[in-house]
Amino acid sequence: METETAVKGRRSIRRFKPKPVPEEIVRDIVNTARWSPSWGNTQPWELYVVTGEALERFKKANRRKCLHGEAPASDIAMPEVWPETLKKRYVEVGKKVLTSLSISREDVEARNEYYGEMFALFGAPCMILVCLSKSLHMEYAMLDVGLLMQTVCLLAHDRGLGTCILAGSVRYPGLLRELLSIPEDRVVVIGTAMGYPDWAAPVNHFERERAELDEFVTWVS
Repeated sequence: METETAVKGRRSIRRFKPKPVPEEIVRDIVNTARWSPSWGNTQPWELYVVTGEALERFKKANRRKCLHGEAPASDIAMPEVWPETLKKRYVEVGKKVLTSLSISREDVEARNEYYGEMFALFGAPCMILVCLSKSLHMEYAMLDVGLLMQTVCLLAHDRGLGTCILAGSVRYPGLLRELLSIPEDRVVVIGTAMGYPDWAAPVNHFERERAELDEFVTWVS
């Protein structure tokens, strides 16, 4: 796949088929993604590839915590206040998701069910979880994690898979530490759901938007 085609064609998948992803494909993706750039070639990331029964236990418990209203305790602070322009973009994509699912703003039950599906990784059969050592300065290490996960998502797309980088996967890091035996001196950063997209689902087809260049580029010569 051409690089430009992959970049423009990749999208966040919000409904997956239950079909397992062969281990050799995941290994190939991760093996190639390790060539992602990082500050000073430090490669600070630590990955947990979670599938099978371990993932099913996590999805059920994570969904239950969400629907029972348990307060999140993410290791990485979640944004609470956005500049108005960014907030508008965030709200608009939320509207598109719910509209594609035929969920009205007033339908609290359906909205909660959607959130439950989100915390269950939209049915994905694989999750790639990234952790960092607490001894690191997070700013540069987080940039490295972003570079790695973008590479993973593009490689997965190239192989006919879909991904969704999900904050909902790490809202309860204590659960992940318990189920995956993650040491306490590690920061649970982010999880990415991976699997075969359910292209019959309208939520995987709504029109996406991006800002125009002049909204975020200053040209200097």
